[in-house]
Amino acid sequence: MKWGRFLLLAGFSVSLLACTPVQTTRPGAVGVTRTQYMLVSEREAEQASAQQYLQIKRQAQVKGQLNQDAALLQRVRAITNRLIPQTVHFRADALNWKWEVNVQKSDEINAWCMPGGKIMVYSGLVDKLHLTDDELAAVLGHEIAHALREHSREKMSRAYAQNLGVSVLSAVTGLGRAGADLMNTAANIAIQLPNSREDEQEADYIGLELAARAGYDPRAALTLWDKMAASGNKGPVEFLSTHPSDAHRRQGIEARLPSVIPLYEAARAAEKGQHG
Repeated sequence: MKWGRFLLLAGFSVSLLACTPVQTTRPGAVGVTRTQYMLVSEREAEQASAQQYLQIKRQAQVKGQLNQDAALLQRVRAITNRLIPQTVHFRADALNWKWEVNVQKSDEINAWCMPGGKIMVYSGLVDKLHLTDDELAAVLGHEIAHALREHSREKMSRAYAQNLGVSVLSAVTGLGRAGADLMNTAANIAIQLPNSREDEQEADYIGLELAARAGYDPRAALTLWDKMAASGNKGPVEFLSTHPSDAHRRQGIEARLPSVIPLYEAARAAEKGQHG
């Protein structure tokens, strides 16, 4: 058993050593500084995501679910268009992404942003939670932050490293498919879950700053997650979940509000000056 654990750790070490350390974003006022490790290139991640996004759009269109609510689509795009210019504070190249924003008619409370700025918002998110513009900006800022930090690419890299390690260890130990599946599960628990919680926290914090710089009240992130909790849209307990618990999430957001409130106030003052 000890020898098996040694081989498992050795295999993961070989896989992880092949990863390239990168800084996908600048820290911003919220101070997100974690170094990331990538095996998959940015181009590969964006190409794979673009293909998947196109497929999702086609399926929604065939079902008559794509962009059926013109008013909601206009609202989502207007908010997104205010958030996108703020991405320059984290990475300048994001301004050149081929951004795309669509709305899918669905009861699901969800939204996401793929690598390269491919955004989808589900109508149930806005309709069921009765989101204000500030709260919707919190959601969109959060999802855009995932793309800025290249969390999808990071997950692809982890999966690649994980599968590489499993292949090597299976060959060395002769454990066969059952052993490989067991190691695959161990890798998922050991590597993916803790980092995924970090991903969510990073998206919370960067999303706060994006919304604040765009002139949306960052305190709306608190009412947003209150609504999420009240809706029953909860996952398992935090230890087994890829998302922080509601209480932990609120604490993290509250701790970073003092760093972004001045940005919000400055944006609002500038806006009033332009219309004054």
